[in-house]
Amino acid sequence: MARKNPNKNKKNADKLLDPSRRNLLKNAGIVGAAAMGSGAAKNVIAQDGAPTPKNSNVSPVTREALEVLTAEEAETLEAICDCLIPSDANGPGAYEARAVHYIDRSLASHNKGARESYMVSLDAINNYSKKTRGQPFFRLIKDVQNSILLGVQTDKVPGCAPTGNGFFSMVRNHTIDGTFCDPYYGGNQNFVGWDLIRYPGIRLSASETDVAKGSALDANHQSAYDHDTYTKMAANMALGQRGGSDNA
Repeated sequence: MARKNPNKNKKNADKLLDPSRRNLLKNAGIVGAAAMGSGAAKNVIAQDGAPTPKNSNVSPVTREALEVLTAEEAETLEAICDCLIPSDANGPGAYEARAVHYIDRSLASHNKGARESYMVSLDAINNYSKKTRGQPFFRLIKDVQNSILLGVQTDKVPGCAPTGNGFFSMVRNHTIDGTFCDPYYGGNQNFVGWDLIRYPGIRLSASETDVAKGSALDANHQSAYDHDTYTKMAANMALGQRGGSDNA
């Protein structure tokens, strides 16, 4: 957050933002969201603090062609996601998980109805940043970005849709989904989100030894769609949507 009035800002931030994503990630409930990408974990957000570098122990993020977002929208959204779940000494965050790629793909499919809200709100945030700071949001330092996001959350940045708080909540939930979803959906690159919460991955069966190990079980780094059962199911669903009659 901005440091001009640290005591006031810290007090406000504590009321509005969860104090530490790391403590919240220990909650077992988020593991279900990791597997399903359902948005069930609602409360993950970065703690107030200094800017943190991209995690150097994670492979560089691969940039795919955008399906819905413009280049400027993607850069702005990437900066927002990096504020919400940043990389730090404990591990990678939304940037390394390529949460933006997940969101972009989702806006072309199951989150299609949110496309206009993203378009309007990202433009409003950039316009506000240029007006108040002289640069687009993604070029500002992390503390200033956090300060502006606090303004979005408290409805002090005009033009967001449906409201500043509404957009903030939506993009936070989508960032969580993109960081911890099954990689099949475009996020959680290299399983960094699952590794972060020590989720060992999907298994069709587990021995007593596996169950006893719990989170200490070695990660298998497999998407649900890497299993024959799921790939066959997905193929049949796609076939049904096309109205085809090919043999499954």
